[in-house]
Amino acid sequence: MSAVLPTTAVLHSEWVKIRSLRGTFRSLISVLVATVGIQALTAAALGETDEGGMGVDPLLAAFYGLNFGQMAAIAFGATAFSAEFHNGALRTSLTAVPDRTRFHLSKIAMLGALALVVGQFAGLLTFTAGQAFMGERALALGDPGTVRAVVGCGLYLALMTLFAAGLTAVLRSGVAVLSMLIPFVVMVSFVVGSAASGVGQFMPDRAAGQAMMRSQSYGDLGPWAGPGVPALWAAIAVLGGWMAVRRRDA
Repeated sequence: MSAVLPTTAVLHSEWVKIRSLRGTFRSLISVLVATVGIQALTAAALGETDEGGMGVDPLLAAFYGLNFGQMAAIAFGATAFSAEFHNGALRTSLTAVPDRTRFHLSKIAMLGALALVVGQFAGLLTFTAGQAFMGERALALGDPGTVRAVVGCGLYLALMTLFAAGLTAVLRSGVAVLSMLIPFVVMVSFVVGSAASGVGQFMPDRAAGQAMMRSQSYGDLGPWAGPGVPALWAAIAVLGGWMAVRRRDA
């Protein structure tokens, strides 16, 4: 009878998987690079010359790069979990960790923790790098709502990662999740989420997911209630993924 691995060892094994898979690890790093880099480049081009060019809400505009970083977060969640469905990797993982619930929760916990840490760094660096190019219109870190927005940036990126990871566990295909979620976030959610009321409030991004990064309430959801919407989407996806991992053959 094989010994049961302690939870710390299972979590460490998940970290080793992520670190050793180049595509997965690069997608994690690209969350930081895309969010901060695009924010800095856009602010450098428009910050002092085009008032409102990055958006009418100056606080939300300070996180413009998040629109691109969220795609990297989705890619990270999808590629990290889809690796289990290639070349019998899931069978090997379940041989080491026979408890499927423990395996699933450990993987989700590691993905969420990494995305949250990287997301918090991205939030802080995005704000400081972008505001360096805003001239007289620059916001300071101590201004109302800025710390909340930095925290919200990291939280949002972590939730989008978990949303993608949960869906990947359900569909068993990172390609399918990417081909579904990227257009959803870029097009469908952009159009529907542009409305401050109605169904737009319940999209995982835009009105709800980015509520913590707004200086004013948008629709009926306040800055602290808004993140509950993507959290619910992520929870449903993770729950669905757990059910799929438990019931399907490896």
